Amino acid sequence: MPGDEEFGEEEWVTLTDEDGQDHDFAILDVIEVDNREYAVLVPAESDGESEDEDAVIFRLETGQDGNDVLVNIEDDQEWDRVAGVWETMSEAEVDGEDDPEIED
Repeated sequence: MPGDEEFGEEEWVTLTDEDGQDHDFAILDVIEVDNREYAVLVPAESDGESEDEDAVIFRLETGQDGNDVLVNIEDDQEWDRVAGVWETMSEAEVDGEDDPEIED
């Protein structure tokens, strides 16, 4: 992604909000739901103890220039589906499961 920087093992991206303020996010994971990819991001300011609570999710799309673009999820049903999958995956990691079963 353009503007990405790598710090240590994590991949980072800087997003600009509607007020023009830049915010750094670590790319926590990229998940696939219904044949689409979604990036799970955690703000750099996160305390690290509540990653799941601080996480934000964007749909990954390919821009006209061929680069990945982060897109807000505006559809409530899509959001509920993706957030549910992420929650299931997060709970499975806490429980020590490597490959959680996710219902379609």
